[in-house]
Amino acid sequence: MKKKSPIAVCLAAAALVIPIGPAAAGSSSSAPEILASGLVTPLSLAVGRDSSVLVTQNFIGRLDRVEDDGKLANLYTKAKWDVGGVETRRGTIYFVESVGGGGGNPDALDGYLKSIDGSGTVDTIADLATYERTDNPDGDQEYGFGADVPDECLQKWPAFPPAKYTGAIDSHPYATAVKGSTVYVADAGMNAILEVDVESGDVSTLAVLPPRPAVIPAGTRIPIDMAGGTVEVPACVAGHEYAFEPVPTDVEIGPDGWLYVSSLPGGPEDPSLGARGAIFRVNPWTGHARLWAEDILSPTGIAVSDNGDVYAASMFGNEIVKIDAWTREASQFLAVDGPAAVELSEETLYATAGFSFGQPTGTVLKADIG
Repeated sequence: MKKKSPIAVCLAAAALVIPIGPAAAGSSSSAPEILASGLVTPLSLAVGRDSSVLVTQNFIGRLDRVEDDGKLANLYTKAKWDVGGVETRRGTIYFVESVGGGGGNPDALDGYLKSIDGSGTVDTIADLATYERTDNPDGDQEYGFGADVPDECLQKWPAFPPAKYTGAIDSHPYATAVKGSTVYVADAGMNAILEVDVESGDVSTLAVLPPRPAVIPAGTRIPIDMAGGTVEVPACVAGHEYAFEPVPTDVEIGPDGWLYVSSLPGGPEDPSLGARGAIFRVNPWTGHARLWAEDILSPTGIAVSDNGDVYAASMFGNEIVKIDAWTREASQFLAVDGPAAVELSEETLYATAGFSFGQPTGTVLKADIG
């Protein structure tokens, strides 16, 4: 069993316990410049070679270009769908869209990789939901408690999240990266990174991210619904590990040619179990994934600089952090409310901020990293 719309559920659980408040001053060399405001859930953006900025308002199904006057020029809308994962290469815009949720009704699941050419023509490149129904990349991966927790204890565990389960049919394509004729898709429902051939539309699994285990402390309360309900875990599970889903949220290509993938831990995003977000480094030739950095609170977007430094949006940490390429130590680059997506263009960092469910509080900003 998987949760419906993983990103929405993970972030909703965090929003229940972590209010977004005024951010403290950051370490950026200058105050960020606001390029656009009044956005609803701006969870992805892309920057073209001409510094044009594209942004998605995921939960209202919009893809827009930010004009010089801060207004938005709409490029694509699909109401009641999630539109995101925008990327641009050589005049072509790539993005993903999805609707429905797996587990309860896999047949209702839809998701596609699409493109928009220079004349505005929209093409469907690949059917990602059908691929999930056919292949289910994490179908053999085990989540929940291990064999060290007896069955009589597991019977006291709440129905959701399940005490033990394997990856079921679910797809939430969330981010893309483009290299040549290949589009890499980070799918937060599949817990996988996909490879899509632009010419043929063929889809294959490059990597399935490993589970993210966490030790359950005594007295932990876990969210059980979107309305804010929580329940205290049974005492018998205290001290045991629960393998949470990895939930990839972004994929970027580093200067070394490897993929860098940010990951939510697939469980409560508040600090009750620690800052459990991570960044994986994935070999694009073999699909081998290894942990590159961890202890990040809710990393929903990343960008990789030419020297290998990684900038990560810590949505509920209310900051963008910089992770040194060599030491992998994180430091605050910019304090900002609810950052979601980050991109780099030469010495400029672009980001979205002000995440809020259904409220037009989102912004697009830029800051100098020099």
